[in-house]
Amino acid sequence: MYSEDGVRELDRQECLRLLATAHVGRVVHTHHALPAVLPVPFCLDADFAVVVRTSAESQLAGAIDRVVVAFQADEVDPSARAGWSVVVTGRATVVTDPAEYGRLRRTGPHSWRASRHDIFLRIEPELVTGSELGARRLLHEARRTP
Repeated sequence: MYSEDGVRELDRQECLRLLATAHVGRVVHTHHALPAVLPVPFCLDADFAVVVRTSAESQLAGAIDRVVVAFQADEVDPSARAGWSVVVTGRATVVTDPAEYGRLRRTGPHSWRASRHDIFLRIEPELVTGSELGARRLLHEARRTP
């Protein structure tokens, strides 16, 4: 159902399907008791966990290991006034299993600045929410198009 402002809530399956099409998202965490947001390259793993690759020396690595964080990705077309936004909330952990680490080095997300000390952070999707933006307008235009 579409709200008056043209926003439609997405179910978990729709959210995960859209999230799989994105390559950059934002990790939302706290830094010195204040909100912090950092854009990161990511991918979804086979179990739908969000996987982020970063340097072991990064502030992000130490700030979110074993902490509940939010992760947000979206795609918006301002000219069409349409798009989507998905938020995953869950506990982040550093991948320590050697086999999983090796697999992620081959198949996981690429780092913006590769390092010999890269690590992978997994965010388990405990809560997945999302919205389709401009849905009412798009639906109306689709009905008018012959």
